[in-house]
Amino acid sequence: MSGIDDSGAAVLGVGGSAVPSQLMELLACDGIEPGSPPSYETCKTIYSYHPMGAKMAEAPIEEAQSQEREITIPGAPEDDLKQAFMDEWARIGRTGADDIIKNLQVMKRVYGISSLIYGSPDVPTNEPVPLEKLHEIDLYFNILDPLNTAGSLVLNQDPNAPDFQKPQFLRVANHDYHPSRAVIALNEAPVYIEWTNSAFGFVGRSVYQRALYPLKSYIQTMITDNAIAEKAGLLVWKMESPGSIIDKVALAFGSLKRAFLKGAKTGNVISIGLNENIESVDLKNLRDAAEFSRDNILKNMATAAKMPALMLNEETLAEGFGEGTEDAKRLARYISRVRVEMNPSYEFMDKIVMRRAWNPEFYRSMQRKHTDYAAMPYETAFTQWKNAFRATWPNLLVEPDSERIKVDDTITKAAIAAVQVLAPLLDPESKAKAACWLAEVMNERKLMFSTPLELDYEEIASYVPPQPMAEPRPDVESSHE
Repeated sequence: MSGIDDSGAAVLGVGGSAVPSQLMELLACDGIEPGSPPSYETCKTIYSYHPMGAKMAEAPIEEAQSQEREITIPGAPEDDLKQAFMDEWARIGRTGADDIIKNLQVMKRVYGISSLIYGSPDVPTNEPVPLEKLHEIDLYFNILDPLNTAGSLVLNQDPNAPDFQKPQFLRVANHDYHPSRAVIALNEAPVYIEWTNSAFGFVGRSVYQRALYPLKSYIQTMITDNAIAEKAGLLVWKMESPGSIIDKVALAFGSLKRAFLKGAKTGNVISIGLNENIESVDLKNLRDAAEFSRDNILKNMATAAKMPALMLNEETLAEGFGEGTEDAKRLARYISRVRVEMNPSYEFMDKIVMRRAWNPEFYRSMQRKHTDYAAMPYETAFTQWKNAFRATWPNLLVEPDSERIKVDDTITKAAIAAVQVLAPLLDPESKAKAACWLAEVMNERKLMFSTPLELDYEEIASYVPPQPMAEPRPDVESSHE
């Protein structure tokens, strides 16, 4: 009804909040104190529902994968091999190898340990998948969390055992997996006789373990934000007291004036008494305290997770990676360490992708295209390519093109000077090697030379410069006369 006064005191109802009940239970749990270990279910709740849960687990991995690895295969048809490798890398497992590795690393950070397995329905899990048939098999890739592998990845605590605190045996739902078909990732090194609740073993620990208390405190800042948002539009009407005797007429008149005030908006006119005043709730004193509390909570979470605080604060680098500021350098060092931890899973996937990309059918096309491989067996060529394969991460501190051109120019000039000094001292074959080496140095400077320089080593080695014609001597001419 329009005559009802609904301007009573506001009440913040947490129980009816849209925040999932699991997250509210985390806030209401008085047993969570600094140093409390999170359980498997708590880690799942934080990752699934907490606003900072996914960021703490995913942000470092996403930043590490923001650049593609630089692949080189010297002494091979590099462009063809790289293209075939990257095509298979992008489609393997129907999601691509990058997503498979990301999911493995994220689950590792969430629980403290995770596993990646691959296989085929036609090959028993306790047997290795034949490498020579990887290109013919429809492979599947699964990411396992600690609940899937509970009981098999507890880790041996005998200091005299060869597998002391090393993951060796993987068993999933009564199925044993051959070691060649799995890679196990731990978040941090295991501590002797230190049980990890979230991982069901003496293994690594969740990224949330040290940050559990500030993660709980962060939820309180969300409730504070909600309360401030609800109060921000509240108007306070300072009115004169109607006197000691308040009758129904005075109450009705006051209710009517509040209704008029509530419905007033831009373009309307409202009248109040000479000594009355209308203003909004003064919340300016809350800003410093609220921001101070939230910033400290985020810093505590970042410190507990051994992450740069700017990754959680959504702060942007003042100058960017290219300027090499201290923040950029600190973040680059952190991401470099994350990439080192990811290398075993990349090496695991590299071997599988090589076999599928450089298969016998692909090799036959290489034999037709490159005559050097016409008489070479497939396994010999594949072994050469695999041993020559190198994949390195580019530097996050990327220099601008202007600076890179200066560096390339210096390197090119130094290479030319070296060849000029050595050329008079070399035999024809060595000169050909020096010329081809100089061409390779120049071809690597793609910012300076867009078209590669291709030289024929055999032609240069067998080349004999023409001798200049001798001028006739005066005494010989006079004798003829």
